[in-house]
Amino acid sequence: MPHRYQDTYPERPLIESRSLARPSAADLLTLEYFEAEPDSMPEREYAQHHILLNYQETPHRVENWRDGEHRDFTYHHNEIVVTPAGMVSGWRWYIKSKVIVITLEPEKLERFAKSELGVLLTAQQLKDLPQFTDVDICQAGWLLKEALETRDIGSEVMFESLARVFLIKLIQKYGERDAVPGLARGFTANHYKRVLDLVSKQFGRTITLEDLAGQAALSPSHFSRLFKQTVGQSPMQFVMSYRVEQAKKMLVASDRQMIEIALACGFSDQAHFSRVFKQVAGAPPKTWRATQAI
Repeated sequence: MPHRYQDTYPERPLIESRSLARPSAADLLTLEYFEAEPDSMPEREYAQHHILLNYQETPHRVENWRDGEHRDFTYHHNEIVVTPAGMVSGWRWYIKSKVIVITLEPEKLERFAKSELGVLLTAQQLKDLPQFTDVDICQAGWLLKEALETRDIGSEVMFESLARVFLIKLIQKYGERDAVPGLARGFTANHYKRVLDLVSKQFGRTITLEDLAGQAALSPSHFSRLFKQTVGQSPMQFVMSYRVEQAKKMLVASDRQMIEIALACGFSDQAHFSRVFKQVAGAPPKTWRATQAI
């Protein structure tokens, strides 16, 4: 049975994001920063993707076991190791570490890639990259750490924004995108991107199934079947989910009235907005807004 990465840490992190009060920020990724004395982590299969960002300036020896393969290597400053979920992984390090560990839930990463980038990921989602240098990703990770350290008013908003930037960089560079043969026959990643572009531009107006099917040049019934088979939601469920995500942003970023937000996001009235929002987010919009207060 896959484990959670956090359950096997040999010591507590100096900084961690799990204490964030803002659910929308904590929902994107988990960050832990360690300066751990030499130690080891046992070989386990993990349910999350985990990404190690090395900030120790002294090159040092590290051992890593990955699905039975033993790697004994020198770990350099700004080097990263990406281990996809489902892989058996273990570690040993020989000097005091200075590392950020980012963990990602596959379901949430898939949802983010679809809604924010219009990207359909493979089942693996992230490339298996045992060791590589990426200064840009490491800098993005360090900015996340600094946002957690400040704990000023607005720091959780800053963390959420930086987490989105980090995920976009990660997916664009190291995401395993689904090729056309991996999708439902007749529905491509390009079709999905065109549908998302339409929804992102028109979500405040009436969108019909015919409008969406036109982006893939398919009949509404055929499009609806292929879309659900590929994306996991019906086309109109997708539209409603997108509207709710935009409404969440408006609820957090402004003090606009519920009816204003409802109409701006394409809902017919406030009652319709509240009903759909609760179905998607698990709570009515007023209650959800209250939980986001810092």
